[in-house]
Amino acid sequence: MNRQFKMYLACLIMVFASLFSFTTAEANNELTKTVNQQLWGTNFSMAIRDLQTGSLSYEYYGNNGISPASTLKPLTASTALSVLGEDYFFSTQMLMDGTIHNGTLNGNIYLRGEGDPTLQVKDFITFSNTLKKKGIQRINGNIYGDETWFAGERLSPGISPLDESYYYAAPISALTTSPNLDYDPSTVIFTAKANRVGTAPSISVEPNLSGLRFTNQAKTGAKGSRNTLTIKRQYGTNHVIISGNIPQSSSTREWVTMFNPTLSTLHSFKNTLVAQGIQFGNDSLVTYATVPKHAISLGTKRSQSLKQLMPTFMKLSNNGIADILVKTMGKKVYGVGDWENGIAVIRTYGDSIGLNMDEWQLEDGSGMSHANKITAAEQTLFLVNQPKEAYYPTLLNSLPVGGKTGRLLGGTLSSRYTEAAYRNRVIAKTGTLDGVTALSGYMQAKSGKWYAFSVLVEHSESKYYARQIDAIVKKAININ
Repeated sequence: MNRQFKMYLACLIMVFASLFSFTTAEANNELTKTVNQQLWGTNFSMAIRDLQTGSLSYEYYGNNGISPASTLKPLTASTALSVLGEDYFFSTQMLMDGTIHNGTLNGNIYLRGEGDPTLQVKDFITFSNTLKKKGIQRINGNIYGDETWFAGERLSPGISPLDESYYYAAPISALTTSPNLDYDPSTVIFTAKANRVGTAPSISVEPNLSGLRFTNQAKTGAKGSRNTLTIKRQYGTNHVIISGNIPQSSSTREWVTMFNPTLSTLHSFKNTLVAQGIQFGNDSLVTYATVPKHAISLGTKRSQSLKQLMPTFMKLSNNGIADILVKTMGKKVYGVGDWENGIAVIRTYGDSIGLNMDEWQLEDGSGMSHANKITAAEQTLFLVNQPKEAYYPTLLNSLPVGGKTGRLLGGTLSSRYTEAAYRNRVIAKTGTLDGVTALSGYMQAKSGKWYAFSVLVEHSESKYYARQIDAIVKKAININ
């Protein structure tokens, strides 16, 4: 190659490079205009990274610390998959002490929990069948719950007392139940059905009252009247108040948290045993106890694997599962299942994959606390590091998919990015708190190239910025 040709080639490369830089600058200017239009008056952080190289393609206040809301959950999920493993399962063990004579157990039954969010009444029916196979028809003793696998406060830091009765802010213990396949731990489902106008609606509870009690102050109104019905547990009690108006020919469903999940689980267990024909002595108690060494195991219920549970956790943005994972990681790594040790595990994991954890302020693993603060630059750095991990397919499969129908497919993005041009191009975790809207994950640009992105927005509590974030992401898709 002669010198003249080399100089020509070098000039040609410089021309193409300058054209590319100009095009990128033009695209970034277009995106910046859209961001300014959509997020004016808010506090935000935004970043986009090339998924192959990890380099920043775009950032706007990318190092601004913002509350991530539930976009924090992918970090919790990845840490759990790395530390606990995809095959990890939760377990609940039933044990007994005493002797069996003429169909009567003169002794006690114990349930020892390890935080299984999938424990349900159907599992109690299985336990009751086990007792019957041993010939037990009556129990002259107590039912004890061993919750010592977890330690510390049941409510994660940052939960407002005003939210404590709602399913997204449920207290967590090592022994808890979920009412259905959404696996919202420490909750029951109240359903109110309207009756004759002027009378109280009928109330049912799934799976059963579980030690709660309720007062029904509600009334059935005329068909078409305003539905003002509320179903709420009083803070710090097991008392649920049902009040307001429910229109005739309608029904209202509400998830209500257990004030004390361990005791409620034990009451649900006892209710189930009684319904299955097992009797108890009149002085039988339901309370706490550590399982004694001499107790005999009667069987263990195992949850589905962590890999199988991930879509429910992430696509439905399940806060209770996030809390359970944090405490479980603290128990497994440091021997203490509390918030502090669980968060320490997450921070150590972040360090191990090259994140600057000084930029991550963490108070929980669900994103419920407003004290959590992260930057879009760091969040996208986390995302571009994930494809090299062995569990990445599991993590990716667990994220909501824009425009994909089905709660366990599209998840919280099933009604967003529904247009043909954007459907299946956004695979990301949503985040919503009072005054916070966020979206973080992966997007496929119009060019076919994949990027990691994060848009974190703090704003007026009376507004929700999903539409604005979607407009920004669509613009980024179209110009890349």
